[in-house]
Formats: sequence, structure tokens, C-alpha cells
Amino acid sequence: MSSSTKPIWFSTPDLQTMNAGSKNTALQAMGIEITEIGPDYVRGTMPADHRTFQPFGLVHGGANVVLAETLGSVGANLLVDNSKFYCVGQEVNANHLRGVRSGLVTGTARLVHAGRTSQVWSIELHDDQGKLTCISRLTMAVVPIPGAKS
Repeated sequence: MSSSTKPIWFSTPDLQTMNAGSKNTALQAMGIEITEIGPDYVRGTMPADHRTFQPFGLVHGGANVVLAETLGSVGANLLVDNSKFYCVGQEVNANHLRGVRSGLVTGTARLVHAGRTSQVWSIELHDDQGKLTCISRLTMAVVPIPGAKS
């Protein structure tokens, strides 16, 4: 993490633990990995290959959405006290701007709004040449854990 920006996270993120949690999930099947947690962003990658393609040999729009929602969800849950709250997706949209046929898709999620009961995240996806391929917005519900003291 950069020392110039104070981290926004409730707890200290651990990449190894986060990526281990994707075992036997869609993330593992699609090759999605969290690669970096910055002071105010979450970054991850997804391969552009047979696991993520649609029939025309391009990354499937739904695969883009899975990557975007994954990154925003990780960020949302890092932002709250997980002994009291958890965050789940409420709404996601995506504008697919450029097709990707090979390499890695790299996504970066940044917080737009953190409220008491919801959060909004903006996620940008780029190809290996740094070109913007998709932009997504994710609304997360902040849900209190039943019986947890707030």
C-alpha cells in the first residue's frame, strides 16, 4: 500500500487468504485472482481464454460482470467490520466498450459512496495494452449479522 494515502479498509487485507477463499467457486473455474489491494482500491485479473470466452472468441460480457462484481464485493467487505456486517450485491451494470481476445483482463474497483446500508463501487476493466474494455457500477447492500452487537 502507498504511504501517501491512508487506507480505507476496516481490517488489513491478506491476498493469500482472499484468493484461497475462491477454491471450488466460479472464481477458480474462471481463473479470477485478486492481485493487489491498494489504500483505496482492489485490483484483480481474469484470463481471456476458453473459460471466459463467448462463441465469437471474445471475453463474454457476463464474465466481465463476474470480475467486476468480485472486485467490488471484496472491497465492500473489507470496508466493514465482518463481525457485525456482510455485504452482498444488490445491482450491477456494465458497459462493454472493447472486445478482448487474449491476455489478461485487469480490473480495478474504487469506492464511490459508503453509506450505513449501502455502498456504490466503480470498476474499470482494461486489456493488456491498458485500453478500457468495460466500465461497471456495483451497488452493495450492507447487511447486519443477526445477533451481532453494533
